[in-house]
Amino acid sequence: MAIALVTTGGTIAMKEQEVGKGAVPTLTGADFLSRLPPGFPEIVVEEHCNLPSSHFTLEILWGLRERVMNLAASPDIEGIVITHGTDTMEETAYLLDITIPTEKPIVLTGAMRTVGEPGYEGFANLVAALRTAASEEASGRGVMVVMNEEIHAARYVTKGHTLSTATFISPGWGPMGRVDGDRVVFAWRPSHKTIPCNGLEEKVCLIKLGVGMGDEILRFALEQGARGVVLEGMGAGRVPHWWMPAIREAVGQGVAVVIASRCPAGRIYDPYGYPGAYRDLRKAGVLFAEGLNGQKARIRLMVVLGMNPKGEELKELWYNGLR
Repeated sequence: MAIALVTTGGTIAMKEQEVGKGAVPTLTGADFLSRLPPGFPEIVVEEHCNLPSSHFTLEILWGLRERVMNLAASPDIEGIVITHGTDTMEETAYLLDITIPTEKPIVLTGAMRTVGEPGYEGFANLVAALRTAASEEASGRGVMVVMNEEIHAARYVTKGHTLSTATFISPGWGPMGRVDGDRVVFAWRPSHKTIPCNGLEEKVCLIKLGVGMGDEILRFALEQGARGVVLEGMGAGRVPHWWMPAIREAVGQGVAVVIASRCPAGRIYDPYGYPGAYRDLRKAGVLFAEGLNGQKARIRLMVVLGMNPKGEELKELWYNGLR
């Protein structure tokens, strides 16, 4: 049995080739293996790409999902570690979490500092991720992000700081485990359920609302043929009352509208009765993100719409395992 190491680039693989020119993805799977301490099980390396994760297309993302799906189905693989850029790591982790039905550990890791910078933490994060993937206790916990010796559940983790090595946090929940030296310790187990997936619907927009914003951007998205829209509302998902006609029009046209919050934690709910609050949105026929942030809600909606659901099937697929 072996651990599969899938490399995709990111800061963990970045090194400055010419002084003053900036770091670019350079390290390969062989470079990572050469720096590992002894004592690990067999590691099989697969190089998927070598890119900053901000350069990922949906095709690259879906290709990675298919590759990991095949590895998870192999009887020779006991766990999977993916090196990944931190910019979109949480989106990749969440896609894998909700679409790959496996008990095998799938772990993403990366770095915030490039090779050659003081305090480069890439190899330490990789070792922690490999130890997690090899742990029997990691089985059945869904996809995990391991950074800074902390183990986070894909559903809750997010990048919380632009530069800090402690950037990954799980607001409202905290990490579900830690890697303490050579020991992997878990404190709790997340609920985990996958949903069917045939592919990703690309025409899904993410819009963040701010005070006084008009609804023009939503109407433009509808004119451009959006099949789904995620709105990051204020507070517990509330929107200005003048957005409600466009939201109702979108739902009436068969466009899936999901309400998330621009707050870092908390589900969508309130006791209010004014236009644009929870009750008004529910009557309009929207879906609620149930604690997902906007970027993860977009991933989930692309998965659900990729199934071409009809009628109530959309609602059933959306809330399957979410509540």
